[in-house]
Amino acid sequence: MSENKQSNSTQGEIAISVKGLSKAYRIWRDPGARLKAPLWDAMGSIVPSALRPKALKKRLSHEGQSRYYTDFYALDKLDIEIKKGEAIGIIGRNGSGKSTLLQMIAGTLTPTTGTIKVSGRVAALLELGSGFNPEFTGRENVFLNASILGLSQCEIESKLDTIIEFADIGSFIDQPVKTYSSGMVVRLAFAVQTAVDPDILIVDEALSVGDELFQKKCFSRIEQLREAGTTILFVSHDASSVIRLCQKAVLLKNGRIFVTGSPKAVVTIYQKSLFDESADEALLIEEFSAIEAQVDNNEHESIISPQNDTSEASLDTPELEDSAYMDPGLLKHQPISYSNVGAIISDVRIETLTGVPVNCLQHGNSYRYKYNTKFTKTASQVIFGCLIKMMDGLEVGGLISEPIHQSTLSILSGEEHQVSFDFRCLLSPGTYAFNAGVTGTIDTEDNYLARSIDAILFRVNAENQLTHTGMINFSDKEANQ
Repeated sequence: MSENKQSNSTQGEIAISVKGLSKAYRIWRDPGARLKAPLWDAMGSIVPSALRPKALKKRLSHEGQSRYYTDFYALDKLDIEIKKGEAIGIIGRNGSGKSTLLQMIAGTLTPTTGTIKVSGRVAALLELGSGFNPEFTGRENVFLNASILGLSQCEIESKLDTIIEFADIGSFIDQPVKTYSSGMVVRLAFAVQTAVDPDILIVDEALSVGDELFQKKCFSRIEQLREAGTTILFVSHDASSVIRLCQKAVLLKNGRIFVTGSPKAVVTIYQKSLFDESADEALLIEEFSAIEAQVDNNEHESIISPQNDTSEASLDTPELEDSAYMDPGLLKHQPISYSNVGAIISDVRIETLTGVPVNCLQHGNSYRYKYNTKFTKTASQVIFGCLIKMMDGLEVGGLISEPIHQSTLSILSGEEHQVSFDFRCLLSPGTYAFNAGVTGTIDTEDNYLARSIDAILFRVNAENQLTHTGMINFSDKEANQ
């Protein structure tokens, strides 16, 4: 297969088209109902409608059928199109229909209604060990699995060494798969599925089983496939993985698509719906639209914003007090706040150590992140926190006021606290966001008492003296000179 799969001729083509897709599971009232319902159906086919007594007519109606079972829809009239070369993250609560959707796209599950059109070779990592014969050795399963995916004997033999090397399970490659640990099964399955150069790769939480070193290897391989033009469907509860790997994300809720768009916006709404159960759906959709608009603005600003301007004027950066200023454009951003569970966060700000409000920071200088918290309920084991995120939603790092499960702080309803975190700005030039949050125990239940996502935006100014690469200057060489 050509290394440059995403050629001009294929860009924009549809890899997966799903229309009106539903999957219903019949839930029977009791074991006897499984026998009674088909018997009544058989009687209905035998007895003409005009000759049916009232009792039979009632039992053959929807009302009568519902006496025996109810239909649970894991997916309900779902429509989605995925272009060739796209990397799509699918997220949602347990039971939202993620795995059901992937299984139907992979062809291992039959839809109740609707159509699925798939273009290209599909490789799927679904249920652990699916496609492997536990009695066969790992080597035998490589040949079996790869042949199912469409490879010839010669093609499998040419890729065998690469597969075995990637799986890295040593002599177990010639032992029956039933003797493998769950991590070894994933290693071998992933090695086979990605070695066949699939047009579509489906990954459903399987990577969470492997160790950290193998996960890193897997993510690198997925990124290679994505860059080569493979269409990727990725299911994970790890928000940072979805943001890192995917260009778009889909949030499923009760078997339907709730929102679809940029990974940052979708993940933010997912997390809010997960931790803020009282959040109104209409309000969530409004907030999603606002985040999407902000993401679009940030993408536009990334081309013309001061931190990317390498002209001589932009690199002539004054000292701390002269460069401490507020960019009105960043102040227009609206944070996403959770419902009040026991506290209210307000007056979020960044200041210099001398108390000057800023949102444009100088690399190497120290600042103070502050917010006010008013408690509406008495809480114990209170912990205050902050988190810095990139504008695509990737988490950079954060601080908490006390180690988890070690806080002894109790606060009465009506009390107000000013929260303060000092930090040194070692971030690369760019635009970032600060989160604010408060956790605590109310009536023996641990929860977020208040949470504000992207509570404030700030920018790290560009300058010409930086020698580090990447997101963070972990050596702080420039600041110590």
